[in-house]
Amino acid sequence: MGQKINPIGLRLGINRTWESRWYANTSEYGDLLHQDLAIRAFLTAELKAASVARIIIERPHKKCRVTIHTARPGVIIGKKGADIEGLRKKIANLTQSELHLNIVEVRKPELDGQLVAESIAQQL
Repeated sequence: MGQKINPIGLRLGINRTWESRWYANTSEYGDLLHQDLAIRAFLTAELKAASVARIIIERPHKKCRVTIHTARPGVIIGKKGADIEGLRKKIANLTQSELHLNIVEVRKPELDGQLVAESIAQQL
């Protein structure tokens, strides 16, 4: 009988890294985890049309760095960067630390599994 495993957990040490990269003491771990979940839920709901592949959250000392990998960065940035400032303010309300927001373009969206799955679901 075969054993069922999580495909992300299997690949973590080999060819994949964690989606959140930070360390916290036990007293603040729960709060930071809930902040991460809230940020991810907010961004996936807010950026439905932007084809978001991954959201990576890093927390160096007293800061929060959010990196959004997307196939369409122009949808997030907007005209002359107007939309990104509004998005940065909304995300900053979810966390108590200083926020840095990075937008990274996915060069070949046809090779990303998340984007291919969203494309197929949208076509159906």
